Formats: sequence, C-alpha cells, structure tokens
Amino acid sequence: MNTRTIARRAALAGATVTAAVVLTACGGDHSSGGNHGMPAATGAAPSAGASAATVDDADVMFAQMMIPHHQQAVEMADLATTRAGDSEVKRLAGQIKAAQGPEIATMSGWLAEWGRPAPSPGAEMPHMDHGMPGMMSEADMSKLAAASGREFDRQFLTMMIAHHEGAVTMAQTELSEGADPRAKDLAQQIITSQQAEIATMRKILDRL
Repeated sequence: MNTRTIARRAALAGATVTAAVVLTACGGDHSSGGNHGMPAATGAAPSAGASAATVDDADVMFAQMMIPHHQQAVEMADLATTRAGDSEVKRLAGQIKAAQGPEIATMSGWLAEWGRPAPSPGAEMPHMDHGMPGMMSEADMSKLAAASGREFDRQFLTMMIAHHEGAVTMAQTELSEGADPRAKDLAQQIITSQQAEIATMRKILDRL
C-alpha cells in the first residue's frame, strides 16, 4: 500500500508539474509572439520598404539619360520633315516625334516630382560619363543635316536604328534595376515600340 501509494502520488505530482510547464510554455509562446510583434513587423516591413524603394537611382538615371536621348531623336525626326525623300521615312519620323515628345514631358515631370534635376540642352548630368548608347555625335548630326533626298533617307534610317537600339538597351537596364512601376512601364513601352520601328526601318533601308 505504501509503496504503491507513494508511486501513484509521485506520478500524479509529475503529471501536474508537466501540465503546468506545458501551460506556461504555451502562454509564454503566445505572449512572446505578441510582445515581440515579429509577424506584424515582418508583414509591415515589405510595405514600408516598397514605399521607400518606389524610386531608386536607376529610375532617376533612366529619366535623366532618356530625356536627351529622346530629344536627339526628335531633332532627327524634325530634319526628316524637309529633307527626307521617301514618304515612308517621313511618316516614320512623324511617328517617332509624336511618341517621344510626350515621353520627354512625362519623364521631366517625374524628375520634378522626385526632386531631381532634369537635364538641360548641352548640360551634362553627373552620371553622363557612363555614356548614352546610340547617341549621335555633333559631326553625325551635321552630316545628316547637310543631306537630302535618298542620301538623307539612308543616313537617317541607319542612324535612327542605332539610336533606337541604344534606347532599348537603356530601357532594359531600367527593367532589371529600376523600382518605380511607372518608369518600368515606360521602359517596356519603349522596348516594344522601338523594336517594332527598328524592324520597319530595316525593311525600308533594304528597298532604298
């Protein structure tokens, strides 16, 4: 009786202690989760991070470099108005100007919104030493301005293909490194439209 009773009491006491420990541990886990707030903090962090990363340096560089790049394309398209001999070249030049003019205004607006400087004609931004792919030199532009008719058409198409390819390269960089959804959307739009125009220009060039 004594040995069995003692054993049963010991077992009951152990079960009671175990239950208390389990209850305490459960309560501690719940309290700890509430006190530390890790799930809530983890859930809130991406939102705060996404807001902070809405614009990054790649977005700013994309706009600051694409604006003068587009401006040169518009300048080339303006030359085609009076110098091009082929009607399809004139039509394409008008299409390029109609698309890139508003995009310049859009990107200039973003830079103002972001509190970053917009490039002015002839001025260089701090990162311009990276170079802008596809940009024509002053000598290239002078040569184009001096041409007319079929000679102009071939020069224009050859130069604009290279110019568009440079813009596509810059837009692809924005897609891979940028953060602002609007800038990335524009980058994709530039890639799609300018690749289509490159294909059209190559066809025209083949028949000239």
